[in-house]
Amino acid sequence: RVLAMLRGEKESMLSIHISPPAVQAVAVLQDIFVTGETQASLEVRQAVQDRYKPLLESSMETEVRKEARIRAEDAAIAVFAENLRELLLAPALGQKNVLALDPGFRSGCKLVYLDRQGQLIHNDTVYPHTGDRAEEEAGYKIVDLCRIYDIEAIAVGNGTAGRETEAFLRTLELDANIDIVMVNESGASVYSASEIARNEFPDHDLTVRGAVSIGRRLMDPLAELVKIDPKSIGVGQYQHDVDQKALKERLDDVVGSCVNNVGVELNTASGELLSYVSGLGHKLANAIVDYRNENGPFATLESLKKVPRLGPKVFEQAAGFLRIREGDNPLDASAVHPESYKVARAIAKDIGQPLDQVVGNASVASQIDPNRYVTDKVGLPTLTDIIEELARPGRDPRQEYEPFSFAEGINKMEDLSVGMKLSGIITNVTAFGAFVDIGVHQDGLVHISNLANKFVSNPADEVKVQQQVWVTVLEVDLERKRVGLSMKG
Repeated sequence: RVLAMLRGEKESMLSIHISPPAVQAVAVLQDIFVTGETQASLEVRQAVQDRYKPLLESSMETEVRKEARIRAEDAAIAVFAENLRELLLAPALGQKNVLALDPGFRSGCKLVYLDRQGQLIHNDTVYPHTGDRAEEEAGYKIVDLCRIYDIEAIAVGNGTAGRETEAFLRTLELDANIDIVMVNESGASVYSASEIARNEFPDHDLTVRGAVSIGRRLMDPLAELVKIDPKSIGVGQYQHDVDQKALKERLDDVVGSCVNNVGVELNTASGELLSYVSGLGHKLANAIVDYRNENGPFATLESLKKVPRLGPKVFEQAAGFLRIREGDNPLDASAVHPESYKVARAIAKDIGQPLDQVVGNASVASQIDPNRYVTDKVGLPTLTDIIEELARPGRDPRQEYEPFSFAEGINKMEDLSVGMKLSGIITNVTAFGAFVDIGVHQDGLVHISNLANKFVSNPADEVKVQQQVWVTVLEVDLERKRVGLSMKG
């Protein structure tokens, strides 16, 4: 509220004045500083009366304004950071063959095929919304592509023509195992015009890059969203009114924390994603990608030391957050740090099993007694973590992906009516409530008073960004394009 009021004052829509009632304030000051009835006391009393208004009152207002702004900015940045964390740690579809569409009406739907590593293999344009013949041709083309490339999921951007394109896809005779998923495309246009996108796809235009971003967001939101300025992703509150340096530092910390928490696949990660790994920066991350492009994928984490300017200290910092799946060393697929490989090998030897039979075998790991391997350098907590990793190497801390679909036949605001119960996804959480995408191109607002059947002081305690929810339509204002929702009951 403070930031909203200050913005209103900046735009000359209102004026703010902060001060206690002058008479009472002067009386309080006189009680403090006037202690007698002498001539000097009378002078002090008069000085309080004369100087309070022009000096002390304005000074107090300045201090209160400053303190209120600092508190409000801290709260707004905290909300932004928490929303960003939830968005980055959203469930990932994983390595699947994906067909991604950036929808459009007259301009058509840009279509791309991404392989299981997220590489662009094929792109095309279909026109399902420009007449029956074009719609039929588009259907044949999509069905053929799904068959040829063994498509496992279809990602559809939730912008213009998104719901209409989704409805069209559901009329096609596709394999029942192919999930059709609406993907939030906020920031995709920013990425498609960025230097990062130009470097990745120098021979393709913005529409192709945007479709690629949509598909990759479904496969791994974290890996794709790190390429976009967090302020362009569409979460947060009053982001342009807070200290921009403090906001950037906090958001960068959140991104780095999420990347290191999840871990990074060394042989497929982009330079932007690698740059957030502990110990690496943009220069070393790009050096890793260049080395990988010249020499092929890394066979082991140890071979990372061959990258120019990547010394032992950097390797020690970064190795624990990097993964190599299907590499020469099965431990490289886990979060076990290379400095603890010796312990893992000793455990495998004592069990009498090859290392590759121990890694990923929960039944074997459950038989290991960590107390046998405690030393002055390796404590019980470390050993417990090692054994957990042996049972579930490279486990992803994110929740398991679950397909989601909006209500059929509800594609625009005109389709809504009061009392409808609809499925939706939380897109933003603010101090006054939460915004929910219900598939009508306009997010609805669940006010804080309608979040639960109890008093809610902080919306973030009840809902998170990307959470799937059920809502009831309370109000539809077509003129102002506003939808009021409730999660009560």
